[in-house]
Amino acid sequence: MTDAFVTAKWLANNLNNSNVIVLDCTYHMPSLKRDAKAEFLDSHIPGAQHFDIDTICDLNNSLPHMIPSVKIFSKEVSKLSINNDKIVVVYDTYGMYSAARAWWMFRLFGHDKVAVLDGGLPKWQAEGYLVETGSIKNRSLANFNAIFRCGLVKSCDEVLAAVNAGDANIIDARPFARFTGEEIEPRQGMRSGHIPSSISIPSSEFFDKKTMLSIDANKLAMIFDNACIDLSKPIIASCGSGVTACNVAISAFRLGYPDVAIYDGSWSEWGSRQDTPVETGPGKIRGA
Repeated sequence: MTDAFVTAKWLANNLNNSNVIVLDCTYHMPSLKRDAKAEFLDSHIPGAQHFDIDTICDLNNSLPHMIPSVKIFSKEVSKLSINNDKIVVVYDTYGMYSAARAWWMFRLFGHDKVAVLDGGLPKWQAEGYLVETGSIKNRSLANFNAIFRCGLVKSCDEVLAAVNAGDANIIDARPFARFTGEEIEPRQGMRSGHIPSSISIPSSEFFDKKTMLSIDANKLAMIFDNACIDLSKPIIASCGSGVTACNVAISAFRLGYPDVAIYDGSWSEWGSRQDTPVETGPGKIRGA
């Protein structure tokens, strides 16, 4: 894919293309007590399949939806009739929330033929396109061979090393009140605050009315510039659990910087450990 996004019109025109696979990648915070799988069965884009980041993950890790092994990702994606030649279009029911996580996962495992449906299911329906119920029957098993790109993900130890070295931009995509520590974390047992030297850019800044293509390149570049982010230097994006951090990565990708790394454990890991440093307050002055 030459772009990280496709429009609803593009997808509608390519919905019957056997080389295009559509995935509903909706994720809900546990506190909302919503069932993404049940909602998918009630309403989804015709022909779409459900991609669950809480299932296609490292099930032996207590942290939420940590990335799976190459073997597991290859196996689970093959079950979705996806091989290395397929074009994968991902979306969520919020418009722009968890779809970028799936986009990043496919790129992490070596698949560049992936794009996010701009505006997701809300824009699809707003433009008058139909939805369907139920699930696809008799899916054919494909052969997907994942190739792991280690540079696109960071561990806690690697983030701590970057903090100590001061050689990377660490962007926190959580809401600003969570970054400063004024708002308590939605997950129990989490300390409040942020990673030292990190900079707050809430993921909501990267889209307007749940669409990302509504923000042109100049405005997008200005968001990073106002936060004093030099896109030519290494960037590590973090959030609550590695989901909305991917909106930072896809925004940098749009500007020609495809190598933003995601701190997979994010605050779910950093904030729960007792051996990681935490700061509160506004951090670095934005725009200074």
